[in-house]
This record gives sequence, C-alpha cells and structure tokens, in this order.
Amino acid sequence: MIRIPRPVVPAAVCLTALALLTACTAGAATTSGGGYAAGGAAGMQMPGMQQQGQVVLPMPQGITADPNNPAKSQLRAAKTFDLGLLLVDGTGYTIYRYDRDTPKPSRSNCTGACATKWIPVKAGGNLAPIDVDQSLIGEITRDDGSQQLTLAGWPLYHFTGDEEPADTSGQGLDQAWYPIAPDGKKITLTQDEWRQNAFGV
Repeated sequence: MIRIPRPVVPAAVCLTALALLTACTAGAATTSGGGYAAGGAAGMQMPGMQQQGQVVLPMPQGITADPNNPAKSQLRAAKTFDLGLLLVDGTGYTIYRYDRDTPKPSRSNCTGACATKWIPVKAGGNLAPIDVDQSLIGEITRDDGSQQLTLAGWPLYHFTGDEEPADTSGQGLDQAWYPIAPDGKKITLTQDEWRQNAFGV
C-alpha cells in the first residue's frame, strides 16, 4: 500500500521552524576563521566546494495531461496522513464518487459538461488493482457508449481541479462529490476538520 504525505502541519509550527532557521543562518553569517561561510541565497559552502546550479524539480502532471495513460484506470488504496485510506489511481490522484449517481443499479448521472469537469475513470485497463477488493470493482456503459469503472456500484471519477497526487480539492463540491475509500464509502472528513481535531487549530 502506498503512503501519500499531505501538507497538514499547523501554521504555528511552520513559523517556529522558520524563526529557528533564520536564527541559525544569522549565526553562521557572523562566524569567522576557517568555519562554514553563509553565502546569502546560495546557502553554506565548505571551503573549495564548487557552487551547484539551482535544482529545478518537475511539477506533477495534471490528470488531463495524458487521459489515455493506463495508470489512470488502475485502482489503488493509499494511506494518507490525515484522511486515512483513500482510493487513488495508478498515478496517485484522488478518485471520487457522486452522491447523485446510483449504485444499485450502477448508473452515472454526470454527463455533458459535468463529465468534462469530473472525468469518468475509464474501464478496460490492464493494470491490476492494488489493495482493493477485486470483487467490488465493476464497470458500466455510459450514455456515450464508453466504459466507466465502478466500486461497490458507485461510478468513479477524477476531478480536473486536483493539481497533484492526493489532492482532495473536489471534496464536498455541490454537496455531492466526495473522495471514495477502498471499500466504496465516501470520505466526508475534511483536512481542516482533521487538523482541528488533531491540533486544536
């Protein structure tokens, strides 16, 4: 099972850490004679060490970057720090269910413009699910003839507003969209509620 960290540390903790870091940097800048030298934005360098260029990390691709990626049809259980077990696709992006759909019988009521914002998870992928009960996975034929994956009867969707793995920015929208757990239940606990319960902030 994959574990996905999420940014849930309270702001007060971050500010404390920043203050300590600033104090340490200031101390290093006033040190003289044979020690480390603080070089402004370049940071500390050992004597004789060649300065490295700036390292640029690639940004995660959005879920619409490659809609035909087979990993988008893979179902995985991910353990998040704050919301517990979460269903994600093979690239780590959150998968949602829609309260206005029906699980018995399975039917999607998200069509037209809705389906361009909430992208149905395509069926027919060749990647096996990970930590998800295969017996809960099914598929339906949508009104446009395409095949969509279901879990415990609920049609599954990606949200175009999520910008990185484990984002849950679609949670609670229209009071109908929620991340789905690997057992098919909706996740109503929000990150803010978790933070309040855990840290009292």
